[in-house]
Amino acid sequence: MRRGLIEPGDTELSVRKQCVLLGVTRSNVYYESIADDAEDRELMRMIDGIHLKLPFYGSRSIATVLRATGHPTNRKRIQRLMRKMGIESIAPKPNTSVPAPEHKVFPYLLRNMKIEEVNKVWATDITYIPMARGFGYLVAIIDWHSRRVLAWRLSNTLDTRFCVEALEEALEKFEAPEILNTDQGAQFTAAEFTDVVLGHGIKLSMDGRGRWVDNVFVERLWRSLKYEEVYLHAYNNLEEARRGIGAYFAFYNTERPHQALGCQTPAAFYDLLIRKAA
Repeated sequence: MRRGLIEPGDTELSVRKQCVLLGVTRSNVYYESIADDAEDRELMRMIDGIHLKLPFYGSRSIATVLRATGHPTNRKRIQRLMRKMGIESIAPKPNTSVPAPEHKVFPYLLRNMKIEEVNKVWATDITYIPMARGFGYLVAIIDWHSRRVLAWRLSNTLDTRFCVEALEEALEKFEAPEILNTDQGAQFTAAEFTDVVLGHGIKLSMDGRGRWVDNVFVERLWRSLKYEEVYLHAYNNLEEARRGIGAYFAFYNTERPHQALGCQTPAAFYDLLIRKAA
């Protein structure tokens, strides 16, 4: 039987030499692509639901829950999918406070602070959005006191650019806040993002690593969005997701009353305080 390139068992010509002859790297030879198939997408949707309800569950606990509900899987697969989704357990882990050497991490500024006016503090975060075919990442900028969604962007890549675009839109439409609170994700510690914040004279505050409670109002927004919109619709693509999420945020801002705001909507509460301050 004839053997062809590339053959790791060929004793006459090593894989390294075969790669040189073919002009390819060994990493490409050994890499096995993982299809983003329907089964993975379904698992990611279920992981997202578990994480939303039980953010302290890590990959081991999530794998256990999935197996118990008839979805055979293992921890390694769950870890891979959680990395793809950009989520992790809030349970403390060793050395999690050590930042990447190229990124500066800013201190948390909101501890014991009373926030009783709009544009005092804005907050931002990223969440995973499941779709029937593929998935996306959503970033939103909200006003802390009024809960108003000021701007948002949906992307199919977990990069910094879409976060910068959302922030720039919010700064174009609304008065800049004194403080912007984020988590320590690479998108928010990147110079591309921090330069925009600091360039507008805004102080940057960052949650303790894994402390979702430090950015609790954005976490509550994600819960409302997913249970009231995302999980009710199987978006086929990013364009459908953008339309659905855009319609929901319009409803959230202008029609959905909040008990914490005296049953006013976020937009009405925000505008009222702006008029009073004028």
